[in-house]
Amino acid sequence: MFDHTKYKPFTTIDIKDRTWPDRVISEAPKWCSVDLRDGNQALIEPMSVEQKKKMFALLVEVGFKEIEVGFPAASQPDFDFVRYLIEENKIPDDVTIQVLTQARPELIQRTFESLKGAPRAILHVYNSTSVVQREKVFKTDKAGIIAIAKAGAAEVQRCASLAPETDWTFQYSPESFTGTEIDFAVEVCDAVADVWQPTPEKKIIFNLPSTVEVSTPNVYADQIEWFCRHIKKRDSIIVSLHTHNDRACAVGSAELAVMAGAQRVEGTLLGNGERTGNMDIVIMAMNLYSQGVDPKLDLSDMDKIVSVVRECTQIDVHPRQPYSGDLVFTAFSGSHQDAIKKCLDMYEEGSTWEIAYLPIDPRDLGRTYQDVIRVNSQSGKGGVAYVLANKFGFELPRWLQIEFSRVVQSVTEQSGGEIQPDSIWTLFNEHYIQSEKIISLEDFSIQKNQGRETFSAMLDLSGQPVEIKGEGDGVLDAFIEGLKRTLKIDFEVMEYGEHALGKGADAEAVTYIQLKYGVRRFSGVAVSKDIISSSLNALMGAVSELLKETAADTSASAERAAS
Repeated sequence: MFDHTKYKPFTTIDIKDRTWPDRVISEAPKWCSVDLRDGNQALIEPMSVEQKKKMFALLVEVGFKEIEVGFPAASQPDFDFVRYLIEENKIPDDVTIQVLTQARPELIQRTFESLKGAPRAILHVYNSTSVVQREKVFKTDKAGIIAIAKAGAAEVQRCASLAPETDWTFQYSPESFTGTEIDFAVEVCDAVADVWQPTPEKKIIFNLPSTVEVSTPNVYADQIEWFCRHIKKRDSIIVSLHTHNDRACAVGSAELAVMAGAQRVEGTLLGNGERTGNMDIVIMAMNLYSQGVDPKLDLSDMDKIVSVVRECTQIDVHPRQPYSGDLVFTAFSGSHQDAIKKCLDMYEEGSTWEIAYLPIDPRDLGRTYQDVIRVNSQSGKGGVAYVLANKFGFELPRWLQIEFSRVVQSVTEQSGGEIQPDSIWTLFNEHYIQSEKIISLEDFSIQKNQGRETFSAMLDLSGQPVEIKGEGDGVLDAFIEGLKRTLKIDFEVMEYGEHALGKGADAEAVTYIQLKYGVRRFSGVAVSKDIISSSLNALMGAVSELLKETAADTSASAERAAS
């Protein structure tokens, strides 16, 4: 049954010298939310009155100036909701509500009843014009379709004349525009315009929907440009888009169609709608935002937007949904994490945002950097380092990033899942700072004579006191010299790093040390309010690991000799 031959490719548009490929979107189109109509009719359980109120309030807060609030002639709840908005004076002065109706006289009349007393309204009327609708649904010819459209337009005009107190805008949609012959779509719209007689001062809207997405976005853009070139009274018409997502290209189609001449875009927050959904206005608006274009919508509280939409639609948001998903600013790949960390370390507030793998600053949507990097078995040193630096203040040197990331990877490979930041810190603390040490510093004193440091200390080695003395060019150098002589081991300090944990005079210091003994390396980390104590204890931690290793080697050799 999986037979591709039952389908035919969509016919392309014969358009010469198309101009849209050379254009760039430099300003936001007019937006119209259809969440409360097209989005609502696609829900398994349509919104309750309370949910509609909450959604309308969100749309106003986000900044929509045109909101399609329902299909009042087809649903009593929709009718009642329109009446509620008008009678309770819930429509802001800068917002215009829009309602939809089929081009049938009795439905148009009922629609105008719902709008009685509205200060402003867009009356959106439609009828189907596509080949398949004409031939298989309505069983009529082109003349019959034009007659339906003209009769509907005339009834809209008649009803509007009976309510002059409302500032009316007329909108017409040739439904299934993408499946309609382009020249016929223009013919139908011209016939409607002849009835409404728009002017540059009193424009009408022609909404050209891809009711079902049937072609690649470039073909839709060609249709829009052809329409814009051939429609009469172009300066008196606002060309609007309403794309659906059947081919997962609704946003791309809308973007190219705006480049082709459209001035207005209808869609829904997060893309809810029939079948695979409507065009996601959040995505298109944020795409503009990421290019330095003001989207004319405030999407700065993305968590609230997602929460309200989820509550009202009872549809979850995919964690990978562009801009709004929980994981879109999260990097699991080690190389990605490392690149993000390095870029963020170099970023200066107020400068142009250029961060690897993050097309926009998560803070712009109310997200935080703590959400950017999460760590699992596929993560590398960058992710681990980022968590320790941004959540706990530890700026691990590169050599320790590499070493500790192996410790984290071993744990995550065993668990098979993600490791949380607090667990990473616990692992780091247990592995380095609070690790069991077989040698520790109990007390010490320092004397300086002619630029040289003399260091005396009492150590605890496996419960036994050990006294050491050493001399060097600095405290650490003197301590190392004394350790080597007393313990009779020869090691080399390969890496050393330190920094303050926080700011102010009472900030603690952290020291990182790596020793080399033979071909092996041992690390120590210590924290103290005194930088000298921090350095000495970090050295003790590394030496302790060295002694554990040599003791284990000695034990293993003895066992082999005995056997």
